[in-house]
Amino acid sequence: MVSWENEVVMRDVTNAGLVVGDRIGREISGQLDLEEALEASRYSSHPYSTHPREWPPLVEVVNTWELPAVLIERYNAAGGEGTALCGIFPEIRRAWASVDNSLFLWRFDKWDGQCPEYSGEEQAICAVGLAKAKPGVFVEAIQYLLVLATPVELILVGVCCSGRADESDPYAEVSLQPLPEYTIPSDGVTMTCITCTNRGHIFLAGRDGHVYELQYTTGSGWQKRCRKVCLTAGLGSVISRWVVPNLFKFGAVDPIVEMVVDSERHVLYARTEDMRIQVFSLGPNGDGPFKKVTEERNLITQRESNYGGRQQAGSRVPSRPNKASIVCISPLSTLESKWLHLVAVLSDGRRMYLSTAPSGGNNGVVGGLGGLSANNQRPSCLKVVTTRPSPPIGVSGGLAFGALPLSGRSHTDDLSLKIESACYTSGTLVLSDSSPSAVSSLLIVNKDPTQSLSSAGLGIGARGSRALRESVSSIPMEGRMLSVADVLPLPETASTVQSLYSELELCGFHNSWESSEKNSIKLCARGDLSTQHILPRRKVVIFSTMGMMEVVFNRPIDILRRLLESNSPRSLLEDFFNRFGAGEAAAMCLMLAARIVYTESFISNVVAEKAAEAFEDPRVVGMPQLEGSGALSNTRTAAGGFSMGQVVQEAEPVFSGAHEGLCLCSSRLLLPLWELPVFIIRGGSGSPDGMSEDGLITCRLSVGAMHVLEDKIRCLEKFLRSRRNQRRGLYGCVAGMGDLTGSILTVTGSELLSGDRSMVRNLFGSYTRNVDSNDGGSSNKRQRLPYSPAELAAMEVRAMECIRQLLLRCGEALFLVQLLSQHVVARLIQSFDANTRQAIVQLTFHQLVCSEDGDGLATRLISALMEYYTGPDGRGTVDDVSNRLRDGCPSYYKESDYKFYVAVEYLEKAASTSDAEERGNLAREAFNNLSKIPESADLQTVCKRFEDLRFYEAVVRLPLQKAQAVDPAGDVFNEQMDAGIQQHALSQRMQCYEIVANALRSLKGEALQKEFGSPIRPIAQSVLDQASRKKYICQIIQLGVQSSDRVFHEYLYRTLIDLGLDDELLEYGGPDLVQFLQNAGRDPAPEAGFSPMGHSRVPVTSNHRKYSELLARYYVLKRQHVLAAQILVRLAEKRSTEAGDTPTLEQRRQYLSNAVLQAKSASETDSHNFSVRGAIDSGLLDLLEGKLAVLQFQMKIKEELEAMASKLEASSDGSESTTNGAAPDNGHSNDLNFLHAVREKEKELSMDLKNITQLYNEYAVPFELWEVCLEMLYFASYSGDADSSIVRETWARLIDQSLSRGGIAEACAVLQRVGSHVFPGDGAILPLDTLCLHLEKAAQERVVSGIELVGDEDIARALLGACKGAIEPVLNTYDQLLSSGAVMPSPSLRLRLLRSVLTMLREWSMSVYAQRMGTSSAGASLILGGPFSLGQTTVINQGVRDKITSAANRYMTEVRRLPVPQNQTEAVYRGFRELEESLLSPFPFERL
Repeated sequence: MVSWENEVVMRDVTNAGLVVGDRIGREISGQLDLEEALEASRYSSHPYSTHPREWPPLVEVVNTWELPAVLIERYNAAGGEGTALCGIFPEIRRAWASVDNSLFLWRFDKWDGQCPEYSGEEQAICAVGLAKAKPGVFVEAIQYLLVLATPVELILVGVCCSGRADESDPYAEVSLQPLPEYTIPSDGVTMTCITCTNRGHIFLAGRDGHVYELQYTTGSGWQKRCRKVCLTAGLGSVISRWVVPNLFKFGAVDPIVEMVVDSERHVLYARTEDMRIQVFSLGPNGDGPFKKVTEERNLITQRESNYGGRQQAGSRVPSRPNKASIVCISPLSTLESKWLHLVAVLSDGRRMYLSTAPSGGNNGVVGGLGGLSANNQRPSCLKVVTTRPSPPIGVSGGLAFGALPLSGRSHTDDLSLKIESACYTSGTLVLSDSSPSAVSSLLIVNKDPTQSLSSAGLGIGARGSRALRESVSSIPMEGRMLSVADVLPLPETASTVQSLYSELELCGFHNSWESSEKNSIKLCARGDLSTQHILPRRKVVIFSTMGMMEVVFNRPIDILRRLLESNSPRSLLEDFFNRFGAGEAAAMCLMLAARIVYTESFISNVVAEKAAEAFEDPRVVGMPQLEGSGALSNTRTAAGGFSMGQVVQEAEPVFSGAHEGLCLCSSRLLLPLWELPVFIIRGGSGSPDGMSEDGLITCRLSVGAMHVLEDKIRCLEKFLRSRRNQRRGLYGCVAGMGDLTGSILTVTGSELLSGDRSMVRNLFGSYTRNVDSNDGGSSNKRQRLPYSPAELAAMEVRAMECIRQLLLRCGEALFLVQLLSQHVVARLIQSFDANTRQAIVQLTFHQLVCSEDGDGLATRLISALMEYYTGPDGRGTVDDVSNRLRDGCPSYYKESDYKFYVAVEYLEKAASTSDAEERGNLAREAFNNLSKIPESADLQTVCKRFEDLRFYEAVVRLPLQKAQAVDPAGDVFNEQMDAGIQQHALSQRMQCYEIVANALRSLKGEALQKEFGSPIRPIAQSVLDQASRKKYICQIIQLGVQSSDRVFHEYLYRTLIDLGLDDELLEYGGPDLVQFLQNAGRDPAPEAGFSPMGHSRVPVTSNHRKYSELLARYYVLKRQHVLAAQILVRLAEKRSTEAGDTPTLEQRRQYLSNAVLQAKSASETDSHNFSVRGAIDSGLLDLLEGKLAVLQFQMKIKEELEAMASKLEASSDGSESTTNGAAPDNGHSNDLNFLHAVREKEKELSMDLKNITQLYNEYAVPFELWEVCLEMLYFASYSGDADSSIVRETWARLIDQSLSRGGIAEACAVLQRVGSHVFPGDGAILPLDTLCLHLEKAAQERVVSGIELVGDEDIARALLGACKGAIEPVLNTYDQLLSSGAVMPSPSLRLRLLRSVLTMLREWSMSVYAQRMGTSSAGASLILGGPFSLGQTTVINQGVRDKITSAANRYMTEVRRLPVPQNQTEAVYRGFRELEESLLSPFPFERL
């Protein structure tokens, strides 16, 4: 369990992150470009200073070595007249010297007794170089190539460098490997110097003034392995070199004496004997093409003439009898300057800074907005930008400005320096001075770390504070300096620095191919203050004619350490704080006390304790105070009195130097991390800004670099925690403040001075310290809010505690990233989606430490790591990695996380076991662990695994527990709560409920739309049969109903409905199901959002009918048929709404039909219930049946209108095509209006139910739907008039309408169809006499006119069909018409009626016989047409036969009376006679 002192409060971490981020920003912006500093120093009178004499030396010699004896012997043997060269190879920690044809190598940092000699050549060595071997050419053991040049040959020698077995010394062994195949002739050119690039290119300078490249490959076939290429000469030069003898070459040759390579800008500089400087471009990436850019001859003269009589401040005006010469040139790294590219050191000590850019200075591109592209700009010229005056001649203690006292110098002596050799590297200049009348000495010039504070103390303005001021140190030296080189840091240290600072553009590593050791040295140019925690003391080795010595540069922290070790007077410590400032000095004390500074020796406890005491000593670091409160100057006027009307500025707290030092120390530790990505893409075409298919996501920093940084951060946090626990410093000052102090010291999330921006500002202090306290010109008066010293101390303690927590969090973040890196990040995140992978690549360390998004991504990464251990192919157990995570990063991996992953481990074991009982027990254990941490569990993943195990209790209960945890106050149930808060609580609960819904969908067989973060081993749906699925679905419903969460009940019910699990819902729904269905079935409220109490809080769909249907089904299942019928009637009568949830007429008919069934069921099953029986007796069933009948009328009318509209549209389309674009006539326009009216009425009928009156008057009659009108009149039992004139008129209109549409056939069909619906009736609704007469007359007219052929039987059979086969009413109608002479004046019409009567009599006789035989009339006709026996006549009813016989006889007589020709009546007469005879014969119907 993590103790309280290690707890992290994210609010405090975030606030501290703002402070540290601001400090980092100021640290970066405070790094001036060398061009700006030099420009400002032109106006400064103090360009140089010297180190205080009382302090430990800034530069000191730590080791000296004599030259190897074998080298001295060989040189003496040559009599001092041979060719001797020397130099240093810092890459392999070796010095070298050549005597004639022999080369000696020995260790320069320590004498190991070895000095191997290489003398494989006969000619004297004239130039030596060391190059990095190109990969793939030589064996892997050959890391470097030794390049030897003699007057006749160029030789490559392999260099193998190896360390000790214990890896304590990587430079222990160096061996030389001859490469005889890589030797070529020099073609008579004597080489003067050799330089090499980091890509393995070898450039040689010849005495003929040309530059050559030595190219080498593996060689194949005829191709040479090695060749020399002249890069600076054309064809003419080559011919002259070979053809024209040297005797005839009259032009003077200016040989190159020095070449240097700018590995960042890929530029080669060459210096000649005549002080010309040549500039060559090596190509955009250093691989060519080689191109000469420019050559400048008179740089020194140009500079002096440009400035004329104007002298830089602080420079001397010496007499210069001799012209100054260039001693050395050196490229400037981009870390020093983006605009100055080269520095040339002159023999008088001056430095010329040159640029290859076309324009420079603050007025040109240099220093302007084009700075971002400065590194990519190719060289185009060479010009002197500025000149730095030479250092002072005499170096003494204290500050030295300008020319120093000239004691010891005679008046005749030249006042200028006499520089024999020089070396400039990474901001440090080493000069070998051999001035007359002075001991030869080394002058070492580097940047003064106390520059900014000292300038401010001397009253220098802003420009002076930006000016470059350098410290000058002098070391006596015997002999003459021959070579100088940096002692490169060890590879382990260099790789750490390279990893940390490689992505920082201000460090210039991003564009360099140099080794990490050389890049680390470049970082020294930033100054010691910002790098002394990570870089060791800088060392250089100086090769002189008398031997070698190692010089070390003490950093400010080394000087402070020496002061503390030597028990120096307190005044020296105070002077140190004054010079460096309280903040910087406190930061150094903090680094010593926490032991986070890079040192060669262990920091003793005495030094650490003294440093801690100084860090906490208010006499040197100060106390927190209000800004300007030191002399009460804020309220005093210039005259010394008070001004009552003067505006008093609000006083802001200014914390002590201890807080400032902690901020500085923390920001410098976090600078290489803070705003840079944690992960990057390597090895592919992608970049951190975009995903790459072939790239791998990995940690940006190496594990070793992160470990070093984590160790330093944790040491710093541990020191701060120990001082807090011991109540040291300000912690002791606030210890007596009671509860206030308790909250501060225990860091339990106190509300002290927090809550808004002003409080945060007060918490961390003001960063604007240079405020004029006498300024009273503000227009707004603000009341000053003073704080007591105790309150100020408490505020500073609180601020330092926040930074301590930030450090703790950063250390944990580094530990986590290391752990992830050790497990291969690309493998861990391979299952992440593209968005998550993109977020991981874009994640900065700041976000990882301080933001919620970063914390979430860390959780995802930890989850992937745990999956690596607990997955199907896991590499261990949860405890293996959990212990490391809980110890290393408890704020990222909490106790709840441990329980979660223990549960995941149980789930994995359960998934791998085949024993059902054991699987259930393991799942139960996992469930019990997760029940303790419902708010922390990743339920989407684990619940899916519980689904695979069919342990649905966890699938339901865990999300419900988390829903309760995320909304503990029950805001979702509180109707008085703010809508936004309530909605937020609801959305959080919904995320939990969705897990249960997904389980139901999975069981239902629907594919989930959402993928989970970690891979799940799914169980195929085919494993479960339908019965098992239903069982688990019912189990989920029952578990859900047992919950008291009403909102979940609503969500569960809706999910079941959406999935079509209606039966399960109705069977297992809870007691609140009825209320839910009732509320959900209501029409939606006009306003959105939360409904009043009792209504649903869950977002619903617009299908409200579904809920009412389910409610009706529920009542049916509970045998509450009357309630079910009422719900169905309500559904049928539902009015149209804009929500689109309107039932169709067919659906309404179905609802009413079901309501009728329920009403009938109620009368049958609930007859014992008197109230129900009373409802039925009161006419409920009749009412429902009536509504159903009226709805059927409405549906029929709608169908008629649809058919009518379709017909009109078809005719309208036809008419439009025929008119062929002509203007429509009035008839066509009327048709369109009528069509529109039909469509409108049709739409009205679809909206809701209409009563029968509306249907008749508004729809049926206006659109002449006479058939429907008759049916409605019959349904309504209409008896509004005595003579039934309306009915007769309606029938007449219907028959006329039918005749016009289809003639007699259509009219007969309509009559038969409609009449069958209204027969039998009271006679008023089916006036047979009117119908018969109307049809017979129409038939007669159509036959006579020839319009239509009408059969004798058509009308009679139509009337018979209308009467449903009842023959007697039809015969009575015909008999009535025939007996009425007034009605039947036409003989031909009477004859037609008699034919119809004959048909009816025949039909009657057949029907009677068929009834007796149990068949139809048609069947009887078939039977009678075949063999017939005598006994069959007995089956005919004698009474009916007599009636038919009598009627046939009577109508036969009527036929004879007709005044028409006999030929027209003969067939009818014969028909009646045959019918009569057949009835009277013993074989009836034989002749029919």
